Amino acid sequence: MILVKRFYDAKLAQASYLVASTGTGHAIVIDPNRDIEQYLLAAADEGVAISHVTETHIHADFVSGSRELAARAQAQLLLSNEGGPDWRYAFAADAGAVLLEDGNRFDVGSVRFEAKHTPGHTPEHLMFLVTDTSADDQPLAAVTGDFLFVGDVGRPDLLERAAHVAGSMDGAARALFHSLRVLEPLPDHLQIWPGHGAGSACGKGLGALPQSTLGYERRTNWALKITSESDFVRQVLEGQPEPPAYFAAMKRINRDGPPARAAQAAPDCLDVDRLAAVLEAGTLVIDTRPAAAFAKAHIPATMNIPLNRSFTTWAGALVPYTAPFYLIVDQHGPNAHGLQEVLRDLSMIGLEQVAGYADTAVVREWGASGRPTENVPRVDAGRAASMAREHAAIVLDVRSRAEWSGGHVPGATHIPLAELPRRMEQLSGERPIIVHCQGGARSAIAASLLLARGAAPVHDLAGGFNEWQAAGLPSEC
Repeated sequence: MILVKRFYDAKLAQASYLVASTGTGHAIVIDPNRDIEQYLLAAADEGVAISHVTETHIHADFVSGSRELAARAQAQLLLSNEGGPDWRYAFAADAGAVLLEDGNRFDVGSVRFEAKHTPGHTPEHLMFLVTDTSADDQPLAAVTGDFLFVGDVGRPDLLERAAHVAGSMDGAARALFHSLRVLEPLPDHLQIWPGHGAGSACGKGLGALPQSTLGYERRTNWALKITSESDFVRQVLEGQPEPPAYFAAMKRINRDGPPARAAQAAPDCLDVDRLAAVLEAGTLVIDTRPAAAFAKAHIPATMNIPLNRSFTTWAGALVPYTAPFYLIVDQHGPNAHGLQEVLRDLSMIGLEQVAGYADTAVVREWGASGRPTENVPRVDAGRAASMAREHAAIVLDVRSRAEWSGGHVPGATHIPLAELPRRMEQLSGERPIIVHCQGGARSAIAASLLLARGAAPVHDLAGGFNEWQAAGLPSEC
């Protein structure tokens, strides 16, 4: 008998799997993230032992837990040997890993796995066909990683746009088209267990269903309906969002050898005076409160990255990996999330330079101490249009390039949020800035970054381009 347990990290939109042979008590974990305790605890709860650990590819969006989990569980580590010398695991020999190539099979108790090389998203990518040999000799499922998603396929542009391998995206898109041919002889009933869900930056239109079947994907997934290679290449490359800036660092870390997750001592808790000294020194302080609370009142020079489902995406894009930083976190309020949750989320993407924190009560204490707080003025679409017309305000659009191409405010300046820290000089001057995205979430982060960097008067079009369009104001493509 086979047992399957899916783990899902909502902030990473990432899925990993424990697959066990209940008759033998052996289990494998596929694509584990850095929070390895969850897999060890689940295996113990199910009465099985993790005997194997593997992953579909070298991940770019989180620090892999494969090496650490294999060591902790004393399990066999299996890694791809495909992709050529530049995309092989540098630590494989030191970790005693078994290297897998296309067609290789291995058993975990009565459950058989067959590796299929499916390049395109990455050169070394593997898909695993899963067969419960105690019941049948044909596969029942495929662990597809970042090859095939519900409603989409893995994006082939990341090596060029995130890892800066120039000129690679066209070839990767063509490789992905041919990889999809691997699915043709497989049956409709084959279950699809993908590596990501809706919200992941590893695709552009992922569905929210946790899994699918190959038959359903053949009926509904755009990528499986296209028979022309040139048409596929064009469609898979167009409209891809900007990759988070931290993807290049993750790819390098996971290829060269992800470190074990450090046992972190609790960071120092700062009072008002110490926080003031930190800010005076120019050190980054991240306020994790909701955007509305930050807009109402915040400590000057702090940056707002709300702790929500997009927290890790924007922390990875905007927080430097090379310097310490501080946090403002809600430890005691009615919506308290706690320091440990924030530290865990940051650790998942390798951001572990947290030097200290303050409770959100520090914002009130800051004002009570006689120090000034700031707010982020919010404007509606009509007021934004008036300011642009009468006061020559800069309208800053921080959406993706695909969103911009679909329609934008006439005369607006376009800088995707992930690129804003390195393109601030384009906004020099004393003109007011009205920042917007599609619905308001990204513009709130951008407004906080602009204010923290000392930009001219900043206003947030909180309803975003949706509100602009709803108000009947002009737009252009």
